[in-house]
Amino acid sequence: MTAFKYKALNARGKLVKGVLEGDSERQIRSQLRAKQLRPVEVGEAGRAAANDARFLAGFLRRGLSASELALVTRQLATLVASALPLDECLQAVAEQTRNAKTKAILLQVRSKVAEGHTLAHGMGQFPAAFGDMYRAMVTAGEQAGQLAPVLERLADYTESRQHTAQKLQIALIYPFVLIAVAVSVVSALMVFVVPELVGIFAHTKKSLPPLTVGLIATSDFLRDYGLWLLIGLLLTAIVFKWLLKKPDNQHIWHRLLLAMPGLNRVLISMDSARFASTLSILMASGVPLLEALRIASAVMSNVVLRRASEGVAVRVQEGSSLNKALAEEQIFPPMMIHMVASGETSGELEMMLSRSAVNQERELEMTLGTVMGLFEPLMVVIMGGLVLLIVMAILLPIFDLNTMVR
Repeated sequence: MTAFKYKALNARGKLVKGVLEGDSERQIRSQLRAKQLRPVEVGEAGRAAANDARFLAGFLRRGLSASELALVTRQLATLVASALPLDECLQAVAEQTRNAKTKAILLQVRSKVAEGHTLAHGMGQFPAAFGDMYRAMVTAGEQAGQLAPVLERLADYTESRQHTAQKLQIALIYPFVLIAVAVSVVSALMVFVVPELVGIFAHTKKSLPPLTVGLIATSDFLRDYGLWLLIGLLLTAIVFKWLLKKPDNQHIWHRLLLAMPGLNRVLISMDSARFASTLSILMASGVPLLEALRIASAVMSNVVLRRASEGVAVRVQEGSSLNKALAEEQIFPPMMIHMVASGETSGELEMMLSRSAVNQERELEMTLGTVMGLFEPLMVVIMGGLVLLIVMAILLPIFDLNTMVR
């Protein structure tokens, strides 16, 4: 059976949309008429969902949002653990979701499973929705007959990633709002308020203080060319983003980011935690080390760190231990290397990798907390300094006029 998307009119003439399973479009139309719905459009959902997934992969690099993937994984893990047939589990999860695209993808995966394919094969039809790590873990779980525990680990992992991403987003909201407000206030003062206030000095023949002259020049520039400046900044951002699509330019930019003091620590902690947690959960699920290293390197966002992790995989393949391979790259945190060495010695590598990831995430949270704690008073000081400069530039000529009157 195949999943089909439909659009139909109900008894009140209202257009409704949904997804149904059937062998053909004619069967779907018959089902709709049996439900007192008049079919308007019926099409294969899998093709549309695949196009959606490819479209999102190009722009968002993911087919499902983190929250949708976490919810679907948790529901599927719970149902599989209850010993229900896999196709019924997929059907139940699809019926519970309200997102049409997610439902179409799940029904298409169910169709593949009903045809006799594995769950990993069905998910492989939508690589933008289910990444390499996700499919590798499902494959390992199916081969070992431990699909339910593997899905539980996947659910914990996706929920943890979603929680971490939400914390980062919440931490960054306030600084961006503060910057936007500061720029807006200063721009409004320079464009609308300053010209009116300094206009009283236009008819005086006395030379103005340099600070006032600079303020007037800046105000005139923003008023005459502010729109062009904004357009120029937008075009620069677009061109910069386009240049970063080239691998060589991206590598240069990411290397520059890692050379910035303070920022490099945040980037390394973020990607190291992602690398360690991914590697830990893959190995715990039965994925071979080399395959796990390949997948774990792909989840790293920084190109320099990604290539370093790929070098680690090459050294391990040549016979080196994991901790020595990590140490030779001279970029991974020393604490992570020591914990990996301890894990290899004690035979508990998966657990030590998981602990290393937790330590890196805690360090990242502490670093971000410190940065945010310093950023707020710094922005207040900068904002106050700019307002003080504007006020002084306006008051200095007034003081000079008072001196002349006396």
